[in-house]
Amino acid sequence: MEIQEEELNVEEQLNQTADLPDEQETPEEPESVPVADEEAKEKLLKLPVGRVKIIAKTDPEVNLINQEAMFLITKSTELFIDSIAKEAYKYTVQARKKTVQKKDLQQAIDNIDALAFLEGMLEQWT
Repeated sequence: MEIQEEELNVEEQLNQTADLPDEQETPEEPESVPVADEEAKEKLLKLPVGRVKIIAKTDPEVNLINQEAMFLITKSTELFIDSIAKEAYKYTVQARKKTVQKKDLQQAIDNIDALAFLEGMLEQWT
């Protein structure tokens, strides 16, 4: 009986709080990001944006890159590295090893269709 009574009390509390107006509404985000938010965004990144920009500019077709695009490119790169590292680590664990090796990365590339564009890239590095 106590459990049922507690459930009813919780339901009553939820109903009472649902009837109350939200005192703190979240403000809409502005389309342009202030400078302080730009610095906060950079703290979300682990790779240095400046170096990623230098690498991106090595492409002769790239002339200008705005700051938001650089943030997205940098974040995408981080997520890609994280993803491929986790996939390679799965093969390391399967082999009962503790260190991710080149062969584990190669297995991930060979077995995951989305990474097919990387086939043959590891052969360049010895």
